[in-house]
Amino acid sequence: MPPVDSTSRRLRDLPRSELADEIESICLAKFRAVLLMEESEDLPVDISYFDLGLTSLRLTEIRQSLEQLLDLSINVSVLFNEPTIAHLVDHLTQAIQEA
Repeated sequence: MPPVDSTSRRLRDLPRSELADEIESICLAKFRAVLLMEESEDLPVDISYFDLGLTSLRLTEIRQSLEQLLDLSINVSVLFNEPTIAHLVDHLTQAIQEA
């Protein structure tokens, strides 16, 4: 895995459409790993994390991993107020553009 600073720097240089796609890919990989899913398995982005089987503890692990990788802070309310991967991707895309 590339160093954090190179990942976050590379992401900040992408156009918004490509940035959103890249963030979605990163998020899907993190969620699949925690849910013990194969890379080829479909993971819906518009269903609640909790309906997918995630616990608060596992979600916290994903949050910490994404914070380290993307070099930004993710407010817990973002994860729990609208708990879908699609919402998280939108939030992270905006946060990286504003960084």
